[in-house]
Amino acid sequence: MILPVAPSALSAAEAEALSELYRRGTPQNTIRAWERDLAYLAAWKLAAFGKPLDWPETESVALRFILDHSIDLSQATTPAREVADQLISAGLRKSLACPAPSTLDRRIASWRAFHRMKNLPSPFDAPLISQARGRARRAAARPRLRKSSNPVTRDVLEAILLTCDHSHRGMRDRAALMLGWASGGRRRSEIVALNREDIDDSEFAEKGLLRIRLLTTKTTGQDRAPRLPLKGRAALAVMRWIAVSRITSGPLFRPVSQADRVLKRRLSPDGLREILRHRLVLAGYPADFASPHGLRAGFLTQAALDGAPLAAAMQLSLHRSVNQAQSYYADIEVADNPATDLLG
Repeated sequence: MILPVAPSALSAAEAEALSELYRRGTPQNTIRAWERDLAYLAAWKLAAFGKPLDWPETESVALRFILDHSIDLSQATTPAREVADQLISAGLRKSLACPAPSTLDRRIASWRAFHRMKNLPSPFDAPLISQARGRARRAAARPRLRKSSNPVTRDVLEAILLTCDHSHRGMRDRAALMLGWASGGRRRSEIVALNREDIDDSEFAEKGLLRIRLLTTKTTGQDRAPRLPLKGRAALAVMRWIAVSRITSGPLFRPVSQADRVLKRRLSPDGLREILRHRLVLAGYPADFASPHGLRAGFLTQAALDGAPLAAAMQLSLHRSVNQAQSYYADIEVADNPATDLLG
């Protein structure tokens, strides 16, 4: 799908060049989210008004969008219910329940971004629309849901690692999970995006230290690519995987065939999720005990349990929001807080 980057003053060639610039300069996860949101918005506008999206969009359409997505429609008999039914039939909406405020916020953020791409004013910047959005967010407020059912804390990770044997698959899984956890709780997209060239092993022989270069994260770009340290057992696991797989360039983590042969293509984010599910089951946990985000949650939760300063943990996790990182510290049982043992 072509992103809606096409200010009317540009020629067709210039518009295409600008669209390509956005594609190259935007993380793939963001582009996929934009494309899903654009498809949803276009389908909603067509169902609600019988018209395609306008650029710029009108304030009345923006207000209707907020109102349609601020109530539970399961008992409604309004036009909003009819639109929702069409979106559900098209597979674009899951249910008639009121969408989570975060979902509404994300779709509005995408819509505003599309207006910026076209160098046009967004209707969501109007005072009335902005106020309605704030009221809708508060009216639909709900308890914060975890991205992972449980954090993969150290004891859980150790149980999982015990299931990893010395096959190519076992050594890959051990290296990927240990790197993802010990380097600050990496997102699955960050783990599978790593190349061999991103692993600096110049200090490994002397110090047992690797430096991991993250070219793209949610909070940094290639111009500010962080280089995170990886030490001890995790660093050793990564170097052993590199040695046995004979990877000299290209993707660091790759699929392994049924015959235990390392393939050339890159492991997908879904592949990493399946690795974690498989290892959880082998370790005696339910398959849905934790999602890949549990590695990130587990690192921060363990840091809190071990009394590591929040700032030190954030230096590795690369959280920009103190409040967001602090939430993991707040989730630990207060009796387990190291500060309760200050007097001994």
